[in-house]
Amino acid sequence: MSDALDGSRRSSDSTRPRIAVVGVGHFGRHHARILSTLPGALLVAVVDIDADRAAAAAAETGAAPETDVSALDGRVDAVTLAVPTESHHAVALPLLERGVSVLVEKPMARSVAEADALIAAAEASGAVLAVGHTERYNPAVAVALPLVRAPRFIEVHRIGSFSARSLDVDVVFDVMIHDLDIILTTVGAEVATIEAVGVPVLTDRVDIANARLRFTSGCIANLTASRISRDRVRKLRFFQQDAYISVDCAEQEVEGWRVTRTPGCEPTIAGGKLDVPRGEPLERELEDFVRAVAGGGPPRVGGADGRRALALAHRVADAMESGRDEIPKETGDRSLFDRLRVDGAQGRQDTGDA
Repeated sequence: MSDALDGSRRSSDSTRPRIAVVGVGHFGRHHARILSTLPGALLVAVVDIDADRAAAAAAETGAAPETDVSALDGRVDAVTLAVPTESHHAVALPLLERGVSVLVEKPMARSVAEADALIAAAEASGAVLAVGHTERYNPAVAVALPLVRAPRFIEVHRIGSFSARSLDVDVVFDVMIHDLDIILTTVGAEVATIEAVGVPVLTDRVDIANARLRFTSGCIANLTASRISRDRVRKLRFFQQDAYISVDCAEQEVEGWRVTRTPGCEPTIAGGKLDVPRGEPLERELEDFVRAVAGGGPPRVGGADGRRALALAHRVADAMESGRDEIPKETGDRSLFDRLRVDGAQGRQDTGDA
């Protein structure tokens, strides 16, 4: 057994949470890279069912390579989970039940029922459960959100080029869910109705989608998500009484404009680009998780947030399937993988990359 995993040898590092990364594919490798350099964390292991991939990540970070999560028993305080969505529940639940804190990538589970099980396990054991809605940690989003108050209309474009990664879920759960989380955070009202359309273009799952959400507050949000476009665009625009806020997540830029009204005078418009401190969103997310594990309070994006975004993503997917414009709440009890199954004659196997 590697000394890095020997729970009896904590020495001067005993105040730092012992963390492992489970799943070191494309995204998990970035988890390991960042955690290995964070002063508040002690990366003790990287786990992947592909031994060569685990070994490569271990060589890059100095952590111990493992091929089975069971090797972590009693030797870690927390885990970041970057395995395919279909494995989130199966891997995270036993860890949470044992009191190991977990940061699980989005979507946090296949179904709302699975998400509820993870939340319940964390509450019972006292473990931290965080969900990887990384865009919430984007410096531009962090600057913009305090300025958004009672928005009336929200326009979102999140489009990018095709990649063979994350094809175990459709574009709603892979891409749009980032913005569903942000919108739910800003609007502060329930979604009343949904109109949505999705098209499978390059894969057998929806690759481009548009959703129009009407909230009980009267706010309307129009979202477009694509993973088959030539350009890379990550923009949110918020329109509210006497103000407009534009967020470019890719460039980490924010513009804000406001109308000032003075009795007896013409309204004046002032604004422009706001100061945004540069930073890597994933690094900020992992720092927040480490802080929470160390007892610094709840994570910015917890299990309840992840569940809320997942439930709404299911409602959007159901709206695309049914063509109806009003979708009852909590239809997300059905697994997103159940909705993608076809009959045996046309069946296809789910695939995914950590």
